[in-house]
Amino acid sequence: MNYGFAAPGQAKPPISGTDLAVSITALVLTFAGGGVAAMLGLFMLAFTDHCPPETCSISGAVTAVSTGLLAAAVVAVLGTVVTVVALIRRAKAWPFAVATLVLCGLACVLGLLGYAAAVGA
Repeated sequence: MNYGFAAPGQAKPPISGTDLAVSITALVLTFAGGGVAAMLGLFMLAFTDHCPPETCSISGAVTAVSTGLLAAAVVAVLGTVVTVVALIRRAKAWPFAVATLVLCGLACVLGLLGYAAAVGA
């Protein structure tokens, strides 16, 4: 068993073009979406005009947005590392890249729902 490494003197098989394209596209969308989500979170917090203390918690809103974005960032970095390692080993990498995109989106949506719950929207 060679655990994904080529034996001495053997060339590695080529990377699948489709796998590489889907992986790169998913990771680019992950980081672009993360940037958009960070800007949206900043603007949502900056433009919360009226927040009555009995139905609204600014600290809860900040915590929800920050936690969602931090979780998305951690997932994005870990997913990128796993995807790159899979590509180097010539294993299928696209499932990891797509899962990274989906999990980052889920973290951002949960942060948005937490914000909405905190401000009483």
